[in-house]
Amino acid sequence: MPVHPEFIFRGEYTIGSYDIDSKKRLTIPALTKMMHEAAMQNVLKLNLSYWDLIPHKVSWVLMRKKMEIFRQPLLGEKVIVETHPAGFQKLFTYRDFKVFDEKNNLVASASSTWLLMDTETRKMAPIPQFILEHEIPELDFLKHPAKKIPAVDNPEFQKEYTVGWFELDWNEHLNNIHYLVKMLEVLPLETHQEKSLKRMDLIYKLECKYGDVLLSEAQKDSHQDFVFQHRIINKLSGKEVALGRSYWE
Repeated sequence: MPVHPEFIFRGEYTIGSYDIDSKKRLTIPALTKMMHEAAMQNVLKLNLSYWDLIPHKVSWVLMRKKMEIFRQPLLGEKVIVETHPAGFQKLFTYRDFKVFDEKNNLVASASSTWLLMDTETRKMAPIPQFILEHEIPELDFLKHPAKKIPAVDNPEFQKEYTVGWFELDWNEHLNNIHYLVKMLEVLPLETHQEKSLKRMDLIYKLECKYGDVLLSEAQKDSHQDFVFQHRIINKLSGKEVALGRSYWE
């Protein structure tokens, strides 16, 4: 089977005023939005988007993402976001992201793990054969995220949130970018003012819906400076909905 011509998507984005922090640097949530927009454009061109999968009653769900940030580009800079599928393994699919500046320097990368959700039962679904038949060319794939993230057992920072309508995606559950935002917002102000996020590892465990009350918690790593463990709990059920680990310099 020939490789689909749109297998690799490359999108160009200009960093605008809504994308930056007080130092005119691209924020990590804005960077993540660019990555996920590129992924959406990629699956649209591959005819594997949410809307293409409606007849099959399945939808893509992000399960894991590990991101590295080498430089935060500034206001007005252009960046190229490159993304493509990176293989299958049992019930999981993988997707890589690489972000380049105008001089073709790598400024960020991310590896991610996805699964398919049955839109009726809201449970994990097997990958249909017509998706598995897509040929994935041999590329320099990024290393998949490690299996575990250390637990939060003694939270030092906490903040409560209620999921709002404008935080939902097309599946009508909390957009994965907002998990990231809620994890980072709980950290002390001086961390954001004085440090830069260099690595972020996330595990998405359960979906969150409109009106859910969430508790974001974090604690400092006992062995490394400026490393934090994160978790988000659904206060009604008491269940963990996401885990994370952030590295700052």
